Amino acid sequence: MMKKALLLASLIATAGLAHAEAATYKIDPAHTYATFEIKHFGTSTNRGRFDKKEGTVEFDKAGKSGKVEVTFDMSAISTGSTQFDNHLKGKDFFDVDNNPTAKFVSNKFTFSGDKVASVSGQLTLKGKTAPVTLTATNFGCYDSPMLKREVCGGDFETTFDRTAFGVDYGIQYGFSKDIKVIIQVEAIKQ
Repeated sequence: MMKKALLLASLIATAGLAHAEAATYKIDPAHTYATFEIKHFGTSTNRGRFDKKEGTVEFDKAGKSGKVEVTFDMSAISTGSTQFDNHLKGKDFFDVDNNPTAKFVSNKFTFSGDKVASVSGQLTLKGKTAPVTLTATNFGCYDSPMLKREVCGGDFETTFDRTAFGVDYGIQYGFSKDIKVIIQVEAIKQ
């Protein structure tokens, strides 16, 4: 009887520890970048990035689950060309006056061992929402010696058809429908 009670207590304690590992992490904007790439007439690649973003990640390593909510300020597009930035912000592309933000929301993490392998969710862009899966090419956590807190992050990428979001300018000229997004993210445990 005593052994059963000890075993039960041990199981409850273990379950409590696993649950206790769920934590909230805040996106670190200084170490988080979202860039995009699109082929230009099949020759070169146009690139840009979204300079302003914010969000949170709920991450449970032991339970192998998580949630993400990240918002991108679409007026903070930067390609290195003011003319191209302004065109991207206009009605031909992102229509920033009517759609000032884009948002990615997910509650499905897929793991490979102890590492996040992908994050699947919904991307809202230009007022339309469609499923997107971000594949992890790198992922890890560490105890930051400067922040004295755990930081988790990695490199993620996806390619999707931009016309699903009504971003179809240039298709008639031969511009690619596919846009590649690469995200470098780090989030600080709160």
